[in-house]
Amino acid sequence: MKDNITTIPISEIFETKDGCPVCRLRDAVEARTVDFILGGAMMEPDVRIMTNDQGFCKTHFDQMLQKKNKLAVALMLDSHLGQIDGVLSPGGFMKKSVSAKFPLARAVAEDCFICRRTQWGLEHLLDTLVKTWAKESDFRKLFADQPIICLPHYHALCETAKKSLNKKDGEKFTEAAAAVTRDGLTRLREDVRWFCDKHDYRNASADWGNARDAVERSVKFLTSR
Repeated sequence: MKDNITTIPISEIFETKDGCPVCRLRDAVEARTVDFILGGAMMEPDVRIMTNDQGFCKTHFDQMLQKKNKLAVALMLDSHLGQIDGVLSPGGFMKKSVSAKFPLARAVAEDCFICRRTQWGLEHLLDTLVKTWAKESDFRKLFADQPIICLPHYHALCETAKKSLNKKDGEKFTEAAAAVTRDGLTRLREDVRWFCDKHDYRNASADWGNARDAVERSVKFLTSR
């Protein structure tokens, strides 16, 4: 495979065969975004305006707090909470009525700076991914050798292929993605079934095989998390 600056992150992820490769791509983009926002970026006015407007979801608050830079989170919270107070206060935000402010408050509660930035980065990587698949036979083999593609990212890949490839290549890619997803799902169903059967007293001494974490892997297949 002929790597360049745009394909290296993808080929590195696909060389490791452990779960859904797109989940690993998402995780890599997400981790870089968390490091970005906890670094000097949080003091940049244009970034701070966005974090004040968008805030963060529970998943990404947890990831930021795991970095043990609570002061950075607190500084962003200070201005973000102040902006929310401006929306909710009687004279705040264009003096709208309480009923008119409810959708604004809900929009803030459902938004997340890291979700948006991660999604933007992942969409660009998926565009590169499907185009590389169409051009590079070596990458097509790497793709086919993946153990599974989770359901949300199978959908995302197919949508990207539909937009980024011609009809013929798009259909071939969709078939290839479906094959990886189905093969992984078949193995996953077998593991879940054995997990259930293993709790029968008659199988108490039998080996777990790959079934011990089948429930967790099933959740990740269905949700990408």
